[in-house]
Amino acid sequence: MNVFYRLCLVASLSLLATGCVFIDGKHVNKDDWWDTQRDNREAISRLEIGMEREAVINRLGAPDDSEAFNTDDGKEVRILFYRTNHKHSDGETTRDETTPLVFQDDVLTGWGHSVYEAVR
Repeated sequence: MNVFYRLCLVASLSLLATGCVFIDGKHVNKDDWWDTQRDNREAISRLEIGMEREAVINRLGAPDDSEAFNTDDGKEVRILFYRTNHKHSDGETTRDETTPLVFQDDVLTGWGHSVYEAVR
């Protein structure tokens, strides 16, 4: 019987030592965000200046963040932010972990932080 109890103890301890991370009730897998970043970088590298915003969203999916404003000359500017560069293990996607895609009147005019800063 002593061997049986030891086996039960080892089995119980091994079950306690393993586990999963859950955030908001969902299982979080490191590979999910890693794959998303890689896929976003690849898709962004294949974009063409002049693409329509809807075509870009169809290719990349919903952005991680966005903003929009009108310029002084009446043009509508939209910026879509897609996660491309993990920096902080805090469960949040911050702007410094994204690549901004800049649209003027729903046409892609450029991407990257230098383009974003130029239109701000």
